[in-house]
Amino acid sequence: MAKKPTKKSFPLRVNAEVLDAMKRWSDDELRSLNGQIEYVLREALRKQGRLKSKSETLQSSEASRDEG
Repeated sequence: MAKKPTKKSFPLRVNAEVLDAMKRWSDDELRSLNGQIEYVLREALRKQGRLKSKSETLQSSEASRDEG
């Protein structure tokens, strides 16, 4: 069984205009502001190849399980 990723608190200072735009976007997407910020960060990381996709994570966990 895969481990559930842990979440960490992190204080963030952001420009008021950016924060307002994120809040409007989160309302449009029916997400919390925190959820929207996390979504945008995750997508940016994924597009830049800096975050493993879900399928890559599943494949690596299955491979390590098969080896053990």
